[in-house]
Amino acid sequence: MAAAASAEGSTLAQLSTMTTVVADTGVIEMIKKYKPTDATTNPSLIYKAAIMPEFKHFLDDAIAYAKANAGGDKALQTELCLDKLAVNFGVEILSHVEGVVSTEVDARLSFDTEANITRARRIIGLYKDAGIPKERVLIKLASTWEGLQAAKVLEAEGIHCNMTLMFAQCQAIVAADVGAYLVSPFVGRIRDWYIAKGEYSDDMGAEADPGVISVRKIWAYYKKHGFPTIVMGASFRNTGEITALAGCDRLTISPDLLEKLSADVGSSLPRPLNTDDAAFIEANAPGSDGPIHLDEAAFRWQLNEDPMATEKLAEGIRNFAKDLVKLEEFIDKAL
Repeated sequence: MAAAASAEGSTLAQLSTMTTVVADTGVIEMIKKYKPTDATTNPSLIYKAAIMPEFKHFLDDAIAYAKANAGGDKALQTELCLDKLAVNFGVEILSHVEGVVSTEVDARLSFDTEANITRARRIIGLYKDAGIPKERVLIKLASTWEGLQAAKVLEAEGIHCNMTLMFAQCQAIVAADVGAYLVSPFVGRIRDWYIAKGEYSDDMGAEADPGVISVRKIWAYYKKHGFPTIVMGASFRNTGEITALAGCDRLTISPDLLEKLSADVGSSLPRPLNTDDAAFIEANAPGSDGPIHLDEAAFRWQLNEDPMATEKLAEGIRNFAKDLVKLEEFIDKAL
């Protein structure tokens, strides 16, 4: 039986007693307003924040760093400026949250293990230079085979990783196997695919939402087999998806949905995900004979056999890359 929180306070306040709430925004004012424990960013969010006049000094500092360290190499200048700008915003965000910030590696490197490792080390070095220990930073990597293998190396070095663009159980299984610190299953994008195929509609409710079901299975698998990897549901389309995952380790939520949860007062919030609920875990967790281990061939085959995951992973990488190009164009003009 799912436990319920007291009806006192908003739904957001109740959720925060069960789950670590993460702000899915790079806008500092939103972070100040909702006071989440952690925050996560991506190139699109950084771009939106970077064009604000009050943060021009972050861009100026990134440009100065890039020019001082790349010489006359324009491509390297842009690359260094991208990383330094992301870190500048990350440092500012960390002054307003108690926990960690996620900073993303260039999505165009999603199929290059060594390049992911090199870029991640640079980002961590920039944070170190700014006085931020690596324990307060998560490196966001795409959940490709190459990204997961990069996470294995980085985690061994004490650099924690946030495996993003997660749509399939096989991605979650390998992420746990390589010791990834955190995974971000994309609830809303899974829902979108099934709606487009006519296999789900919102009137079917959150319990039947394919994105919600996916996160519950990942969470249950990790809890059943004792994996320490944190599950952070992401990419929500409505508050029903969020409340259906109350009790998940973390949930990263956009400002508009945080506002709705904050404004919802007077109802008691159940806790569907509860580590004391052995029956729920057993019913949702794959791997009845113990943890599942997948080699590269098995991983690629299982991903190939899941058309939703294959399509949404590829689409997600493309869209992250487009956002990055937009940010690069903005930076090139400034350079």
